Amino acid sequence: MNADNNLSKSLAGDQAEALLRELANWGHTTTIILHGGCVFEFKGCFPEGSIGHGYYNLDGPIPGLHGHIDLAAIHHIDFQDKPHRGRQSYAFNFQDQNNQNIFKVFLGRQEDGELIAEQVTRFKAIQQQLRLNLD
Repeated sequence: MNADNNLSKSLAGDQAEALLRELANWGHTTTIILHGGCVFEFKGCFPEGSIGHGYYNLDGPIPGLHGHIDLAAIHHIDFQDKPHRGRQSYAFNFQDQNNQNIFKVFLGRQEDGELIAEQVTRFKAIQQQLRLNLD
């Protein structure tokens, strides 16, 4: 898939801050950070954040996910909508200009393993809005 086709199914990187602020209101999610061949997972609420010193600084409660996101490094955000390990899965994949994943935020699951329906509805609404903006 070339970059132009990829971007037609993605949010532009300049939308990352707005999406991150929105995700802080979604409840339980799973954040996956890929670095150096390692995969780190955080299960819990994606934290609120604020801009400072050139980063989007995650300001969540302790214990919880903390860090500093370089918004300028996010070129685009892909929508993942496919089965993973035999179950339907949805995620926002934050990617750099080389289409490499920086991190992913997967929709949360209930205790019975089912996706949180409200999150699926919100995810699909963002996808639909993107489609409307592209038409």
